[in-house]
Amino acid sequence: MKLPENMIPGRLLRRYKRFFADVELADGSMVTAHTPNTGSMQQCAVPGHEVLLSRSDNPKRKLAYTLELIRVDNRWVDTNTHRANRVVEEGLRTGTVSGLAGYSVQPEFRFGDSRIDFMLESKNDKVLLEVKNVTLIDDSGRACFPDAVTVRGQKHLRELMAGVEQGWRGIMFYLVQRSAETFAPADHIDPEYGKLLRRAVAAGVEVIAMRTVISPESVQLERVIDVEL
Repeated sequence: MKLPENMIPGRLLRRYKRFFADVELADGSMVTAHTPNTGSMQQCAVPGHEVLLSRSDNPKRKLAYTLELIRVDNRWVDTNTHRANRVVEEGLRTGTVSGLAGYSVQPEFRFGDSRIDFMLESKNDKVLLEVKNVTLIDDSGRACFPDAVTVRGQKHLRELMAGVEQGWRGIMFYLVQRSAETFAPADHIDPEYGKLLRRAVAAGVEVIAMRTVISPESVQLERVIDVEL
């Protein structure tokens, strides 16, 4: 999908209170940008990293700038979790996701006590699909999730297991924004999430990890990578 046009380059000074980032622009001025990511953003929100900001002219916004991309290990990383679902939705609607071409796509589907990111439907089955944005690499070079303890993520795994038990097809989709060849749960950060993911897979929940290709102009699904549990 296309990114905002005319993004503004800068250098990250600090990220704080989860939703704020101070950025130094090319002219030496400093602006505070909204950071649409509730995770720790470790490895990404590092002072000195190059960033790209978008600017809104909406007078009702408290912060005109939004932190869109961060350059990590010489590669742009999309840390905007609000965009992850739209990237995946575009891939689902264009048939880019192997095995899920030809399904109707309904975002924000109410199931149990949660709102699952997508409900997909074909003549043969119905699918509950939840998306997670992955920006962390472990010591062995694997992409991993989460980057902070996530009670909400654990809840989504339980909902997918409940769906499978009721006859749905359940899929956990990891959108990998880093240069990695494999994905694994971040047991060193949230061991409970890792245990629950393995339980979910044993119960029939499927896991898809797809890497993105990112430029200052767009974010697109690239290819599936291996999952190690």
